[in-house]
Amino acid sequence: MNTKLQVSAIMLGIQDVERAKRFYVEGLGCTLELDHPGFATCLLGDGGIKLALYEWDAVAKDAGVPAAGSGFRGSSLHFITDSREVVDEVIQAAVAAGGAVVNEPTAAEWGGYSGYFSDPDGHLWKVATAS
Repeated sequence: MNTKLQVSAIMLGIQDVERAKRFYVEGLGCTLELDHPGFATCLLGDGGIKLALYEWDAVAKDAGVPAAGSGFRGSSLHFITDSREVVDEVIQAAVAAGGAVVNEPTAAEWGGYSGYFSDPDGHLWKVATAS
């Protein structure tokens, strides 16, 4: 293969597009790029990666898999930052926007500092710093 794999967009299956837009755009400061019934895309950070918010059942249908599923989904999204203050700020903003703390920020055994939150649909986000 001559093409190197890269991430251009992350798509999350969600239950309520309007709620997800409020969480990511108003609560966490993402930029809304496209806004359609049942689907929206947001720009993450400097806009290099897109976050697609798509109705859960529609994602399953698109992939050709059953929509049933709950609990841990075997993946998490990570935001690596330069400071403990930013870790705390992002997790606090997520909670204020309707997310939940999954694991309070704490010093990690590997020397960094990290914590987890979940969005309103249960998708896990880890926020961490090496310092």
